Order: sequence, then structure tokens, then C-alpha cells
Amino acid sequence: MMSTHTPRAYLDWNATAPLRPAARAAMIAALDHVGNPSSVHAEGRAARAVIEDARDAVAALVNARPADVVFTSGATEANASVMAGGWNTIFLAGIEHDSVLAPARVSGARLVWLPVSTDGLVDVGALANEILRGTIPLGRALVSVQLANNETGILQPVGEIAAFCRAHGVAVHTDAVQAPGRIAIDVDALGIDFLSLSAHKLGGPKGIGALVLRDGVALRSLISGGGQERRRRSGTENLPGIAGFGAAARVAALDLARTDDTARRRDYLEATLSARFPDVQVIGGTSARLANTSCIALGAKAAETLVIRYDLAGVAISAGSACSSGKVGASAVLTAMGLPAEIARAAIRVSIGPTTTDDDIAAFLAASDTILRSAAKAA
Repeated sequence: MMSTHTPRAYLDWNATAPLRPAARAAMIAALDHVGNPSSVHAEGRAARAVIEDARDAVAALVNARPADVVFTSGATEANASVMAGGWNTIFLAGIEHDSVLAPARVSGARLVWLPVSTDGLVDVGALANEILRGTIPLGRALVSVQLANNETGILQPVGEIAAFCRAHGVAVHTDAVQAPGRIAIDVDALGIDFLSLSAHKLGGPKGIGALVLRDGVALRSLISGGGQERRRRSGTENLPGIAGFGAAARVAALDLARTDDTARRRDYLEATLSARFPDVQVIGGTSARLANTSCIALGAKAAETLVIRYDLAGVAISAGSACSSGKVGASAVLTAMGLPAEIARAAIRVSIGPTTTDDDIAAFLAASDTILRSAAKAA
């Protein structure tokens, strides 16, 4: 009997990337290591070797020293660790991921909210003015600015911000979750103090991430106990997760050579959709952004309804962040950019990766024809 199964098009890589075969193999192999990585016997040393090999790979991905990589349960923990650093003042913008915003709000620090342009860029001049005017003592101050936005893909001038802040004694953190394998990352060139990573965004397993610290920068550990990770994050290490993270990091570093193919597919998707439907608006289309990300407002149609309709048509996309318990509403990122409420409510995100095919893009465009034309008739 002939199968009637229709392959699905997975276009939600910014929510989570498919697990890479190399990461799966490394995790399975790690399950056979019986030793605790903190034990000094042969079994413990073998487990420790897996962790340090992965640490080398993650460090190489962002041009950091292996000793500066602290494994965590994910970027949420890494971000929370930085926000809980005992700061007197934290500068940030409304386009940040909620894993930065939420712990910042309960940190006890004075929060200074930075304006964002309709192009999605943090106002560097406003940041400089806040730091230079000296009307309020900053104390220990931190700027947190993402490297690439998870919804729009827009890139922030992190290096420029860090150069200014360093000259004025202000620490800088960047949530770089969306960037590895999509743009080159060099923590030394950026001049930052803290950088957060998540394995599952680059094809590793869920539930493991890292915080990269500049040499000599102190970190207040959120989790105390056994003193693992050089007393910076206690708890017996997640050996299979770390092994998968390391394997994924090695392969992700090779993805940079395929960025042009990814950009070609994204640009074709946006150009074709815009030609067929004149009311389509590409958010951040004139800004520097990740080659894999399209944030698209489809007229006045609610994003929640669109995501469901695409799903029923066999196409996985998203709207806003994937970390909100399935809730879909007006995008906080687009609202912070000053875009109208009808745009913030109607934008969807299409995010692709190195194994996305032309057929996947064609499936999205075919579904769009059906969904948007039927919506127009209903209106």
C-alpha cells in the first residue's frame, strides 16, 4: 500500500535546531562512561576527558580560552548568572530575550532602558549619554546587549558598545545564543566580559549551555555545593549533554562556509512572498542580520492563527520567542522597536538552517498561497 505521508518542512531553527548526527553519536558514547568526572580513578579521568574535549570545542567556536568556558544547564541559567552578579546598574533594551529581562528585573539593580530604532538597533548614542552624564552614580554597572535577535535576526554593534564601555569601567554581557554557526564569533575581538550560549540552538542537545567569561572576570555562582566548574557552577556535570554540545560546536563551526546558500534561500523566500502579496512587510530587511532569519508581517492576520494554519499545512514556523509556554501574542521585540501594534501582533518568524532545502522553501510558499489567499477571500 502506498504511503500517504507528506514530509514536513521544519522552518523553526531559531527555536531549536535539529540534533546533529555527530552530537547524537557523542551523547550515546558518553552514556557508557560510568565514572564521575570529579573522581580521580581511571573511570573518573575518562569522563573528565570527555568534558574537557567538549570545553575545547566550545571555546574554539567563539575563540575563547577553554578555562573561560563554564558549562550550565542552558543559556537561561547563563543569563541569570550574569544578571545576579551584584550590579548596581544594568543597561538593557526591550528587544532582549526574557531570560535576560526577567532576572534583571528581580536583580535589585537600577535598570536603565535603552531606546531601539525601528531598524532594530540599540541606540549607542543614548547609552553613551547615560554613562557620560554622571547625574546618577552607576556603581558596578553592566550593559547587556544581544549579538543577534532571536525574532528578527538583526545584529547589534556589540563590539562598538564594548569598546566604549570598557573605556568607562562598565562590564558588557552578550546573549549570543542565535549566532554560532551563523556568524563568526571572537570574544577577544568583541571585547566583552560575558557571553551566553545554548547547545540546542546549534544542533546540540537541549538542557546544556555555557557562559564564557573574560579571563579574570569574577562570577557569583548561582549554584553552590560540590565546587565543579572551578567553583563557578556546582553540580555533577551533565556528561552526555556536554559531549553532545562539544560535537555540535565542532560541526557548527563548519556551517559558516554555507552561509551564502542559506542567505540565497531566505532572500528568495522573502522576494517571492513580497511579489505575490504586496502587503507583506519584512522586518529588519535593511539591517544587518543573520542569513537564516525572516521576520515577516502578513497584513493584519493574527500570528497565532497563521502559525496554526502553517502547521496544519505541514510547515513549522513560529511567532515571537519559543520560550513562552506556547503563548503567542504581540511581539515584545517588535513593540520595543516602535512598530505598530497590528504589525507586532501579525509577524511570523521563518528560520532556516544548513540542511534546509529548496523544497522546504517551496512548501512554505505553497502553503502561503493557500493560507493568505483564503484569508483575503474571507475578508
